[in-house]
Amino acid sequence: MSSHGHAHGLGQHEDDAHGHRHGQAHGHSHGHGHAHGSSASAASALTVALVLTGGFMAVEATVGFWSGSLALLADSGHMLADAAALGLALAAQRFAARPRTTQSTYGLRRAEVLAAFVNGMTLTAVAALIAKEAVERWFAPASIDAIPVLWTAGAGLLVNLLVAVVLTRSQGKNANVRAALAHVLSDALGSVAAMVSAGCILLLDEPRADPIVSVLIAALIARTSYRVLKDTTSILLEGVPRHLDAGAIQRTIAETPGVLGVHDLHVWQISDDFDALSVHIVIQRGQHGTDMCRVVAARLAGVHGLTHVTIQPEPAPPDDLVQVRRSEGGAVLDPRKSALP
Repeated sequence: MSSHGHAHGLGQHEDDAHGHRHGQAHGHSHGHGHAHGSSASAASALTVALVLTGGFMAVEATVGFWSGSLALLADSGHMLADAAALGLALAAQRFAARPRTTQSTYGLRRAEVLAAFVNGMTLTAVAALIAKEAVERWFAPASIDAIPVLWTAGAGLLVNLLVAVVLTRSQGKNANVRAALAHVLSDALGSVAAMVSAGCILLLDEPRADPIVSVLIAALIARTSYRVLKDTTSILLEGVPRHLDAGAIQRTIAETPGVLGVHDLHVWQISDDFDALSVHIVIQRGQHGTDMCRVVAARLAGVHGLTHVTIQPEPAPPDDLVQVRRSEGGAVLDPRKSALP
């Protein structure tokens, strides 16, 4: 009886696997077309942002060295990090668009997350270098030509805002574009800070305004890097996505009519816009595994927006399991046998 039940369960699993493959193939095809269009839009936005950022970064660096402004050099260093990040993100976008293979069954979608993680690490290093130089400038203030700093920082602000508009229009759910946008927005604040520094030098003749503002720019960069690293690290460590509640998902499955139990539930992300789930469910006798998998999958999609799911049905335990208890004297009693003759 146990063997028969086990074989029946395996048969259900094979049917479920076939149904699951069929359902997923349709959904994957639809999602792939959407992702392809999104990737193309993101790649175009990243290319425009890279050209604008890289071009003006050279201008800021030149004027920063000539004028002696650490704030402007810090902002150009931030733009250099932006340019490197944008180039890396663009390369990752190309990798992510490649089709999956037998050696890489999810494709190279994680390349986007890795690129965003490296972007965050780069920002952290830039913030540390700026803070170190600012401390040295505080104790040994440098002479600064504030007028070219003011004009260059103002132009940098306009460029950053233009790049931010380009990235915002194609932001969507793309991790790389969001990371690049975070870079650019913090860099725009850096340009404002450089303008404030130049204004203080012109109006108050206070050269220490430059290292003070530079520290503020470093703090902005560090804040951005923390957010990027927090999000990407969660994905790389297979954490539950922030917008999903594993406990609520388990309750949704357990409350599905016909489901007796839930175990081995895993929820993670392949990339920023690709949530995945796998779970084992114990089904009531008389229920078919394929039907139960479809019902549970539909509930997960409707309630939690999860569409890439793998569900393993398992049969209920046999009815002839013996429940053993002990008498007061320690003797084993079988509930199937009466104590009376």
